[in-house]
Amino acid sequence: MKKISLTLILLFVSFTGSYFLVDDRKAEAANQAKASCQGCHADFTKVLPKEHPPVTENDLSACTSCHTPELAGKAVKNAFSRRMHLAHILPSGKQDCTTCHIWVPGKSFGIKGVKGSLGTPSKEDVAMMQEIFASWGASNFTDNLHAKANIGCTGCHGKTLPKADDTVENGRCLVCHGPMEKLAQKTEPKDFKDRNPHKSHLGDIACKVCHGSHKASKVYCLDCHKKFDMKIQGAGATKQ
Repeated sequence: MKKISLTLILLFVSFTGSYFLVDDRKAEAANQAKASCQGCHADFTKVLPKEHPPVTENDLSACTSCHTPELAGKAVKNAFSRRMHLAHILPSGKQDCTTCHIWVPGKSFGIKGVKGSLGTPSKEDVAMMQEIFASWGASNFTDNLHAKANIGCTGCHGKTLPKADDTVENGRCLVCHGPMEKLAQKTEPKDFKDRNPHKSHLGDIACKVCHGSHKASKVYCLDCHKKFDMKIQGAGATKQ
């Protein structure tokens, strides 16, 4: 009898614990959804361009009703997304992701007022993305070069959220920088045509071998040809 009672108690505790956990997640998502931009911006005219149409709403839908988020993962420029992120995250801003995003850890990650989820990131995943965004917004690496060109995460990573083990294939890079033949013509040296990093004697090489997205880039050729005078963008250290 005691064993049966103990089993029933354990089942009850397990069920109620799961119930309240789910309920807490729903409540947190609801609280995030109710947050208003006017909590920080009482007067939108102070942060909008002079030629911008009047804004009457007080939440993110005031922006996304015209500036449709790129959810298809196309390799295209998105000046609105760039400006929003750079203004609110480090080093310029100090806002948390949930200022504009609805996030239930391990369940969903969406944009306020926009249907659909971008993924199911854990707390560790979001912490990693925050580090990446800090680099994207202020480093001397390739990611910041893309930020300056209005290219955000989707431009390289597609419609899925970045992950720690992500890799960007050459084909994705060449959507903007290709085709390879044209890129090789652009980087052909005037004096030593055989020292073209995009027409290597090694054949096809992954772009990431030289171009570090969120870390310093390096010229792979110099590992062997140490006397070559070859430079690469994105090789600098993080800005202090």
